[in-house]
Amino acid sequence: MKACVIHAPHDLRIEEVEVPALGPTSVKLRIGAGGICGSDLHYYHDGGFGTVRIKEPMILGHEVAGTVVEVGSAVTSVKVGDRAAINPNQPCGACKQCLAGRANLCLDVRFYGSAMRFPHVQGAFREVLVADERQIFTIPDHVTLGQAAFAEPLAVCLHAVTRASSVAGRRVLVTGVGPIGALTILAARCFGAREIVATDVAPLPLETAKAIGADRVINVAERAEDLAAYGANKGTFDVLLECSGNARAIAAGLDVVRPGGTVVQLGLGGAMDLAINTIVTKELELRGSFRFHEEFGWAVDYISRGLIDVRPLLTDTIPLGEAGRAFELASDRGRAMKVQLGF
Repeated sequence: MKACVIHAPHDLRIEEVEVPALGPTSVKLRIGAGGICGSDLHYYHDGGFGTVRIKEPMILGHEVAGTVVEVGSAVTSVKVGDRAAINPNQPCGACKQCLAGRANLCLDVRFYGSAMRFPHVQGAFREVLVADERQIFTIPDHVTLGQAAFAEPLAVCLHAVTRASSVAGRRVLVTGVGPIGALTILAARCFGAREIVATDVAPLPLETAKAIGADRVINVAERAEDLAAYGANKGTFDVLLECSGNARAIAAGLDVVRPGGTVVQLGLGGAMDLAINTIVTKELELRGSFRFHEEFGWAVDYISRGLIDVRPLLTDTIPLGEAGRAFELASDRGRAMKVQLGF
């Protein structure tokens, strides 16, 4: 089968790879759609992120959906012909974090298309994928495979919103409206946020944010004062969902969260300075948010029932054979929100 393999920065190849063997609890799927994620782009442009580096050729991709073509002898919940989203997260189930109910923080996790361990965990941008039955979440006939491939990033955002304890009836600020920020807006609205303000520095993300339900959008590159105005009386917003990982966005956000408010950090930005005095004197709750666990099932359910509509976020679907063009488009925030590979 063909797969999308990264060898080094900008060295992306479509190669023939072996189809893994089918075990008793395994499910073989023909992949139909795969979304290009920010981490895929880091591997493509930089060969990794932080201390995580590509040390061997690695199949990219973890936002995928496909159709079941074969099942193992012990599989009971999935049948040939089922269409499904595939959970790329495989926690060990036995470490201290898993046993404490924090499987998203598993100490021995395997996650598709990740160079965090060696040998690397090969990804899902391939024509045929063999996964464990537990990873398969079926979808109804009216949901496309392209929609189902949004389940993974949506799960990230659902987890982040739950980290805020509750957004119901609250004023929410979302900073950074890439695909994760946009899905966070949809998740916050689904969970009952009263008002959502979104910020970014580029027109297309802000146009998208407005189209999917943000009450107000602010281009902070042009009108930073519009956001700063929310800092009156020590702040306005109950919850900040920070999706950019940008130091300036975090600093500006801390200034406009009310005393006692909650800050949830999704965006990864490496080491940076924080306004500790602001966090202390306003008694802000600062919480990280990493990946997901049960929220993957929620994401599939919300998409399937039409409670969250991801379709406005899909910019284009490009054939696997043109993966290089797809990655270049996905890298352009002026033209693309979410780009998917078609298989």
